[in-house]
Amino acid sequence: MSLTAFCLIVLAGLIHACWNIAAKKAAGDARFAFFSAFLMMLIWAPLGWWLGRTEVPTWGATEWGFVVASGVLHVFYYVILLRGYRKADLTVVYPMARGSGPLLSSLVAIALLGERISALGALGIVGVVGGVFLIAGGPGLLRATHDPAARQRVHKGMFYGVLTGVFIASYTVVDGYAVKVLLMSPILVDYMGNFVRVALLAPSVLRDLPTAAQLWRLQWRYALLVAAVSPVAYVLVLYAMREAPLSHVAPAREVSMLFAALIGGHLLGEGDRVARILGALCIAAGVTALALG
Repeated sequence: MSLTAFCLIVLAGLIHACWNIAAKKAAGDARFAFFSAFLMMLIWAPLGWWLGRTEVPTWGATEWGFVVASGVLHVFYYVILLRGYRKADLTVVYPMARGSGPLLSSLVAIALLGERISALGALGIVGVVGGVFLIAGGPGLLRATHDPAARQRVHKGMFYGVLTGVFIASYTVVDGYAVKVLLMSPILVDYMGNFVRVALLAPSVLRDLPTAAQLWRLQWRYALLVAAVSPVAYVLVLYAMREAPLSHVAPAREVSMLFAALIGGHLLGEGDRVARILGALCIAAGVTALALG
C-alpha cells in the first residue's frame, strides 16, 4: 500500500467515525437517511455538475448499472445501520459492521477479482478483525449475561452490525470495480448514486409529512453534518482504491475504529475503555501490516 493511499484512509477513518457518532446521536430512521441524502445532493451539486458535465454523457448502460447498484446497496446499508443504532449501542454495532464488511470485501476481492495478498497482509486482516472483536466486547459477546435485556441488546447489535457489514462488503466491491476497472470518477460514482438514494428514500418522508417535518426540526443539524462530511470520507476511500488493492484498502478502513473507540466511547459512555484501547491497538497494528504488506 502506498503512503498516499494510507494517508487517505487514515483521514477518511477520522471523518467516518465522526459522522457515525452524529448519526447515532440523531437516533434517526429512513427519514433521517433521506434528510442526509437530500442535503448531500444540494451541498455537492456544484462539484457534481462541474465533474459530470463532460464525463456523465459518455456513460453507457454498464456505468449507469453500477451507479444504480451502488445507490441501492448504500440505501440498505444506511437504513440498517441507523436501525441498529436505535436498538443497540454504537460500540457494538459499529465495530461489528466495520469488522465483518472489510473481511468479506477482502475475501471477494481475492476470490473474484484476482487480487493477491501477502502473509503480512493476511496477518493485518487478522489484527483488524481481532481488534474490532475486542472493541465490540471481546469474549463477553460470546457469554450469556445475567441481564436478559442487556443480552438481547448485545445480540441485536451483533445482528445489525453483521448485516450492515454484508452491505458494506457489497457496495465496496461494486464501487471498487467501478473506479478500478471501469475507471469511473470516484466523486461521480458517489454523487450520482446519491440521486438513487434520494428517490428510494423519498416515500418514507412523503407517507407522513407532518411527522417528517417534526423530525426534520430535531435532526437537521445532524443530517447537515453527515451530508457535508460523509461523502468526503467515502470518496477518499475510493481514491485509495485506485492506489492500492481493494483487499488491502477495505480492512485498512478500520482505522476509523481508533477514533470511534476513543471519541465515541467517551461521548456516549458505552463499553469498556480498556477493551476499546486494546482493540484500537490491534487495529493500528493490523493497518500497519496491511500498509507494509
